[in-house]
Amino acid sequence: MNDYELTEALQRAQAGDEVGFAELWRALQPPVLRYLRVVVGELAEDVAAETWLQVVRDLPGFRGNGARFRAWLFVVARNRGLDAVRRASRRLEAPADLFALAGRPAAADTEQEVLTWLATERALALIASLPADQAEAVALRVIAGLSAQAAGEVLGKHPGAVRVAAMRGLRRLADQLEREPAGPALPEPDRVVGQRGGRHPVEAIERGVTH
Repeated sequence: MNDYELTEALQRAQAGDEVGFAELWRALQPPVLRYLRVVVGELAEDVAAETWLQVVRDLPGFRGNGARFRAWLFVVARNRGLDAVRRASRRLEAPADLFALAGRPAAADTEQEVLTWLATERALALIASLPADQAEAVALRVIAGLSAQAAGEVLGKHPGAVRVAAMRGLRRLADQLEREPAGPALPEPDRVVGQRGGRHPVEAIERGVTH
């Protein structure tokens, strides 16, 4: 769902249209859940439910378009995740400045090719193993599809700082994958990114977000 379609669904949901809200949920629940799996692990489904409950409660007072709603949703998800971690007497292993990535999204074909790989449980586990600021940067920018500006707004960080964290995370991911033997949980690079020079999926992301 693009930002225009998201805005239309948002407006209908705010007017009380259940179908409009269902469209928002279907479009955004999968990336929210993948992001939360990186951030809070096994608590992800419970935190996602809490996130949407708050969205239902606060939606009438929300002001903005579809792109702003997407960013706001991840602010809510992150805050609910931090609350859940505190309740579980756990803490995130990171400074308070977590996340983001390039000033604009990667080319659409590159993003779609790589998202298949990123959606695998193995990929999410590898991302979660990064330092927390880098893990959130990769998750929010690449999985959630937020711009550097939107990601910076979520975390109160400058887009440039967000971009640096994401690039470091992508490079660390590439290094980790190079050191590990191929296994069934990780698709072969040419099956993910086609035959374009056999690029590794992480390399494809990094190439796209640097332009």
